[in-house]
Amino acid sequence: MKRLFPALAVAFACVMHTQAQSVTVKKIELNGEKVIIYYDLDDSNASHEFLLNVFASKDNFTAPLTKVKGDVGQEVKPGLNKKIEWNIMQEYGGYKGKLALELRGKVYVPFVKLQGFDTEKKYKRGKLYNIVWKPGSTDPIHIELYKGNERVAGDMNIPNNGTYTLNVPSSAKKGSDYRLKISDSKTTEYVLYTDYFKVAPKVPLLLKVVPVVAVAGALATVAKGGGGEKGKPDITLPPFPNN
Repeated sequence: MKRLFPALAVAFACVMHTQAQSVTVKKIELNGEKVIIYYDLDDSNASHEFLLNVFASKDNFTAPLTKVKGDVGQEVKPGLNKKIEWNIMQEYGGYKGKLALELRGKVYVPFVKLQGFDTEKKYKRGKLYNIVWKPGSTDPIHIELYKGNERVAGDMNIPNNGTYTLNVPSSAKKGSDYRLKISDSKTTEYVLYTDYFKVAPKVPLLLKVVPVVAVAGALATVAKGGGGEKGKPDITLPPFPNN
């Protein structure tokens, strides 16, 4: 095991323990630039899903850590041998000293449940798309369009009423690393990211260029002239390219 942070000492605590539910941290590893947390999540109701987040003492346990993956976030199901990986290098760029972590959990009730949002299709620049979801609360929400880590567009504090019109800006760069971020305006832990999807030009570049080439060819033929009727040049249009 390569330890990039030999001066880092990690302590851990859990905040969720009732007669019906409990979290038991089994082991914590420091593996390279990652902190790995192994835990069990017990619940007498196997159909429950949980919202689990990791907090750190660096900001006095204010905001959940973001560079995490695994059995963390929304819709975590009960079970044994759960694992969370936290990339401390990406989150803090390195850290020395003592650091306390805290795992907080509660039964998850979705604040939005997207319906029919297709991340396999291409979304065109300059077009509008209807976003539909099933509301789970009455708090206003934020809906934002991101390209990678860069915010491109969005609206804040919109009604959580189940419908929204997404405007993909005509100035947006094409790419396949777009996704929506939907967050609750009053509960910072309630954040939903869609899978990545592709944004493409409204009109393919080939369709914009080809007609100009065809017209230029026609003009060249007219200017050349030919042996048609007396005083009238032959006009021969070049074949249009296949679509």
